[in-house]
Amino acid sequence: MDTDSQIVYAKDCPSRTVVSVLANKWSLYILGLLGQSDRPLRFTELRRHIEGVTQKSLTQALRNLERDGLVSRTVYPTIPPRVEYALTDLGHEAGALTTAIADWSRTNAARVQAARAAYDARTADGS
Repeated sequence: MDTDSQIVYAKDCPSRTVVSVLANKWSLYILGLLGQSDRPLRFTELRRHIEGVTQKSLTQALRNLERDGLVSRTVYPTIPPRVEYALTDLGHEAGALTTAIADWSRTNAARVQAARAAYDARTADGS
């Protein structure tokens, strides 16, 4: 392994903070959903489509994505305020990765579930 590839595994490598945001399951779903949409989405739309996410988890993931420049947040001066989220150019690039992960997951879900079942059967026998 060369020095350049080893540095990404170092605990102080800046890329690790980016990976931690992208590795968050809610971030993956947000990037994927925004990438599939032909328009910005409101918080309530995101929450409705991403089953199982809590308001707190969605808020935190959106803040992290906005902080990292992957998502833009636009607030409209209405009563109540309307807030919309969209992918930035950088977010579209990251979205390509999340789409690849989603595609791979759909293609291989049955194989992964079969492997889990086989593993669980082996370990249930004490093997």
